[in-house]
Amino acid sequence: MKTLFRYNWQVREDWYKWCEGVPEAELLKVRTGGVGGILHTLFHIIDVEWSWIRGLQEKPDFQETFDGYQSLEKVRKLDAEFKPEVENFVLAWNDSMEERILHDTRPDGRKVTFTHGEIMRHVIAHEIHHIGQLSVWAREIGTKPVTANLIDRGLNITIQ
Repeated sequence: MKTLFRYNWQVREDWYKWCEGVPEAELLKVRTGGVGGILHTLFHIIDVEWSWIRGLQEKPDFQETFDGYQSLEKVRKLDAEFKPEVENFVLAWNDSMEERILHDTRPDGRKVTFTHGEIMRHVIAHEIHHIGQLSVWAREIGTKPVTANLIDRGLNITIQ
């Protein structure tokens, strides 16, 4: 699981670098699918990751919208602000945390429960899903997307 988080963080950083070569208008353009556009999707990925990790720690959620983060610099700054807490939680993950239960209330008032392990895998899959959307949009604007290849990223090293 830690390897896949590290993979997502590397790919996300690659997308930030990719964004540096794309006009801001293209990054902000509302596109078909996803949550909006390229930058909005990167913001959404960060928001979802941090929100779920905060939930697992029984801490308050992030309540801001993309409106205040409509530049690559602001999205990267938000990521840099949130990542240490996320990374510390991920690196501290162990098998004893897998079956812990999170009780959540959905927007419609429904009460649901999830295991911590299920949420961690959801956060990983969520980002990978959106990275696929970014790849389609990159091709639509005539650029080569970031590689999604997990191989050759140096991720086979165990984190201590």
